[in-house]
Amino acid sequence: MKRSGLLRFSLAVTLIALTAILLQARGRNEIIPRRLPLSSFPAQLGSWDGTEIELDKQTLDILGAGDFMERVYQNQAQRLPAIDLFLAYFPSQRAGDTIHSPQHCLPGAGWNPEENNRVTLSLPAHEPFPANRYVIARAGARKLVVYWYWAHDRGVASEYWAKYYLVADSIRMNRSDGALVRITTDMFPGETATAAQQRILPFASAVSPLLDDYIPR
Repeated sequence: MKRSGLLRFSLAVTLIALTAILLQARGRNEIIPRRLPLSSFPAQLGSWDGTEIELDKQTLDILGAGDFMERVYQNQAQRLPAIDLFLAYFPSQRAGDTIHSPQHCLPGAGWNPEENNRVTLSLPAHEPFPANRYVIARAGARKLVVYWYWAHDRGVASEYWAKYYLVADSIRMNRSDGALVRITTDMFPGETATAAQQRILPFASAVSPLLDDYIPR
């Protein structure tokens, strides 16, 4: 392992260990905010109609204790690829159930990374925030994955910053809840990541104002 990679790995291990220690220390009388279940998230968003994707037991066991929803939305008025929306909310992350990065899960499903960038999203009802833009490929097919960590009206791209805020919010607010928002779509042949991102932004803008009801500020 290269020295820079070893350093990042060591920092990650240290941060995770400190996170576990601090969260356990603050584990008494944690505030669990009231919210709507993700099962009640609208199946229709403007011109997009959603179809529920049932998560299998193995996936749910890996995800841990939380509330999860995956739907595929199709705009029947436009001949565009469907959009997959995955929401994962953890009401508490003090017992070891923390948010999994899609970059760890997708390669395990046979998808190979082609591009990995940070972008800034400016969506309705929220301040601009950084997100991950990930292009994956398998057997000639390509997908665009845009995802971010969301907690207390704050979006971050880095899983390490998400863990930092997890500890900070646990101390400041006595809350350790948080979420992952992931939007995925098939890409046209030759389509750039930027073009695919622009194509899904109207959908992301329809999702954004609804998040506060399911992922509390």
